[in-house]
Formats: sequence, structure tokens, C-alpha cells
Amino acid sequence: MKRRSYLRSLAAAAGTVGIGGCLRTAGSEQPTTTDEPRFRIETVTMELEVPWGLDAAPDGDLLVTERPGRVQRVARENNRKEQVADLTDEVAARGEGGLLGLALHPDDPDLAYTYQTYEAEEGLTNRVVRYRVSEEFVRESVVLDGIPAASIHDGGRIAFSPDGNLFVTTGDASDGSLAQDRDSLAGKVLRVTPDGEPHPDNPFDNAVYTYGHRNPQGLAWRDGTLFATEHGPSTDDEINVLEAGNNYGWPDVMGPSDGDRFTDPIASYTPTIAPGSATFYDGPVEDWQGDFFFGTLAGTHLHRVRINDRNEVVEQERVLDGKYGRLRTAFTGPDDHLYVTTSNRDGRGTPAPQDDRVLRIQPV
Repeated sequence: MKRRSYLRSLAAAAGTVGIGGCLRTAGSEQPTTTDEPRFRIETVTMELEVPWGLDAAPDGDLLVTERPGRVQRVARENNRKEQVADLTDEVAARGEGGLLGLALHPDDPDLAYTYQTYEAEEGLTNRVVRYRVSEEFVRESVVLDGIPAASIHDGGRIAFSPDGNLFVTTGDASDGSLAQDRDSLAGKVLRVTPDGEPHPDNPFDNAVYTYGHRNPQGLAWRDGTLFATEHGPSTDDEINVLEAGNNYGWPDVMGPSDGDRFTDPIASYTPTIAPGSATFYDGPVEDWQGDFFFGTLAGTHLHRVRINDRNEVVEQERVLDGKYGRLRTAFTGPDDHLYVTTSNRDGRGTPAPQDDRVLRIQPV
């Protein structure tokens, strides 16, 4: 496999707010800085328990999964929160597992897809399940099953591509060797039809789209190109450009490498900041137009990245640095505002009285 090298020296941005940690480039490490644009933070809802998946219904209401197994609807008009599903009896919320990603079908938004951990006969397993929203989240079908699970490294992000296919991120389930096994669903990004069938153009005649991943948890498209964020161990969190059939290295390599077998990230972070999501912004904050955002758990900030049309990282910034604790899911809403969830009740943070929250970022 041809090794692609997107890594270039960064164009340093003006300002005084450092990102903390270092970005690995081709042969160097360089922190980047920039001034914060002017914005305000609105609390959309609060007192959630580890919000994970987030999507918007056609009426603008938000649907939010909570890792223990509940789904909340947050009304657009008044931000009132209402529990619309209790799936705790069918979800095994063990460690990092539980009720995770959420995506509404782009052509039939009454169909909600969730990524969840459950207790199968052979032990903890991950699956994708489809529900009918208007019928009190009655289960319609299990779309994809048999994804290895563990108390750590469960992946969990699901998203529909612009052409209507379902992409699923899976972790290595604490067994790094599975990431290099193309017959295993662990440590992969999967591509399936909305009914769970492997896409006919997949490279290995199964659901696998890319492999060699440790714990990817963010997916976002720009002009047909798929970007993903991935958790490293104590080093080398990554932003990757995903191409069908490519090997992203785990556990053989972390970050950029000299091996032609592996595809390099366009950015990696040491020490870890733990990226938990991915979205491209096209909202009213002019300084952020077209930028890539993800929440960070260990980093306790919202991370902004400018990526040029050659898929090179040219600018970065820490937003909300240390102000709200652990941040996970960054999401561009139907109103084009940027949303982000806190994750301080996940056993690794220090919850404030109102945690966990969904925050909306708006221009002043």
C-alpha cells in the first residue's frame, strides 16, 4: 500500500493562547497558537449522565444518548428535556461501553440508529440497532452485530455519509492484534448499507472499510473526503484521512511512520488529549468557517483545526480550555451553531452540579 504523507510544517497563527501538548509533524514537534474569536456559551440542557451520541430531528429537536442506556429529546423551542427511551435493560454500560453513538437515517429520520454494548452469550459485544422514533423507540432491527467489546476501546461513533451509507467506528476491545486482522470487526472503520449489508465496494468483501485503528471516535466529511479522530495510548492521538482499504498502523505503529504499509495521520498529539468526536463547522462565527472541531476528554477543551485543500493542518486552537472539564461530542446543529457535550460523569472527571451538559456556541 502506498504511504501517503500529508504532514508538513505548520503555519504558526498569531496570538497568545497555546494549544498545550505538541503536534507531531514530519520530523518535528511544534505547538500552535491563536487568539480566541468572540463567542458566547449557552447551556442547552443539563443534568445528563454521560451524553455520547447527538443528532437533530427534522423539527430541530435534539436527540441525545446517555451511556447508561437512555435517550433524551431536547426541544428546540424551550430546551425542555424529555426522556423518550429507556434501553438500560438491553444495554451493558460497562466501563467505556454502553449506549454510545446515534445517527438518524438521512432519508427517513424516524429511524434512529444507535451503537450499543450488550451482554451476549459469548460475553460483551457491540452492535448497531435501529429504532422507530415515533413509536417510543420500539426496536425495528439489529443492523450489525458481533463487534468485539470490552470495558475499554469500544469505538462507538456512527454516521451517515453524504451518499447515504452508514459508517461505524470500532475499537480494538483491548486486544491490539484484532486491529490488524481484516476478518475481525474490531479496530476498524466499517461501511455498510442502512440495512447493515457490507457495501459492495468495500475492499475485503466484508464490512471493513479501513483497519489498524486503536479507538476511533470521530467521523466527518468534507467535499466527499472522510476524516476521523482516534485515541492513542499515552501518545499519538490522531487525525486521519480515511481511504478504503488503507492500514492506519495500530498496534504496529503510532503516529507517522517510515513504513510503506501504513497510512500516516495528518496530525498527531503527544501527550494524549483524547479526541472524542469530529465535525466541520459552517456556522456564523466567521473566523471558524470550514474548520474541523472535536471535543477532548483528557485535554478538557474543544479543539479547532484548520485543514487546507491539500489536507494539511495549518492552524490549531484550544477553545473553552479547562472551562467545562471533559468534552466529548462536537456537533454542528441544524441551526449551523456548534454544540458540544461534557463528559464529567463518566468516572474520569470532576462533575459540576449541573453536569453533564449540552453547550451551544454562538457569536456575540
